[in-house]
Amino acid sequence: MRKLLRQIDSLHHLAAFDAAARHGSFTRAAEELNVSQPAISQSIRKLEAAIGVALFRRLHRSIALTDAGAMLAHDVAEAFGRVQATVSHLGALGGSDHVTLSVSTAFANYWMVPRLQAFRERYPNLDLRLQTTDKELDLAQEGISLGVRRGKGDWAGYDAALIAREKLIAIASPAWVAANGAPADPGALAKAPLITLEEPFRTRPSWRDWFANFGVDYRDSGAGLRLNDYALVLQATMAGEGVALGYAHVTTGLIAQGLLTPLGGWEYMTGQGYHLVWSNRSELSVNAAIVRDWIRDAVRQMDPALDG
Repeated sequence: MRKLLRQIDSLHHLAAFDAAARHGSFTRAAEELNVSQPAISQSIRKLEAAIGVALFRRLHRSIALTDAGAMLAHDVAEAFGRVQATVSHLGALGGSDHVTLSVSTAFANYWMVPRLQAFRERYPNLDLRLQTTDKELDLAQEGISLGVRRGKGDWAGYDAALIAREKLIAIASPAWVAANGAPADPGALAKAPLITLEEPFRTRPSWRDWFANFGVDYRDSGAGLRLNDYALVLQATMAGEGVALGYAHVTTGLIAQGLLTPLGGWEYMTGQGYHLVWSNRSELSVNAAIVRDWIRDAVRQMDPALDG
């Protein structure tokens, strides 16, 4: 930014240029920015002098962008548009009573979405928004009400409620099982085409961890389909591309619908859990507390033993 300011002197020159380019008129640009027409002309002249090229052709009663001006106008409009969109978004976060729930794509698609109709029927006027992410965000800093995290439930600065214990099973599509048969034991799965989740920012159990739980020494050769989002893993599995690790709390509904089949009934309890979390640096809004308690009630209906 300092380099840019040294070159063009002031961002006001870019604002004047953007307005003049959009309106095709220094006069209308001046009206939009609430300055005089000579002030717009002066800003454009200074910008042209700083860059070293003409940005407008001055005609008898009008102006027109030069090729260089058209190039700059495109980039300036795009940059200003992005800044405006971000400012509007952040302003909405700060001034709205909506509730944002930050979750993974898979959790959003396969845990939340099937329950949203019931939520809307119960709370028709509550604005709940799902934000999908592949990172563990600082909820308070990002202005996010609630999130779901994997771990032990003991994060500094957060309160947490367990919504699922991490249980991993092997899953495939019914069509894949029909074509390849059911494996006799966990070791037999090592020869199957395995779909691997490779998330870029979060650590998740691997196939090697799963096989080790059943006493199988598995070495990942790097073969097979490898995807960076668990929702994609599930889509590929349902399409018959191979066998994947199934997180029970996400795949239960897909299994009940007959879209996925558990293989062998082998369960790996990792000792980790998935928790609904919220910042304890400030009090939850009324609407966020409603969403929190609704999720905890839904969890209790699934498993009364959970601290939901």
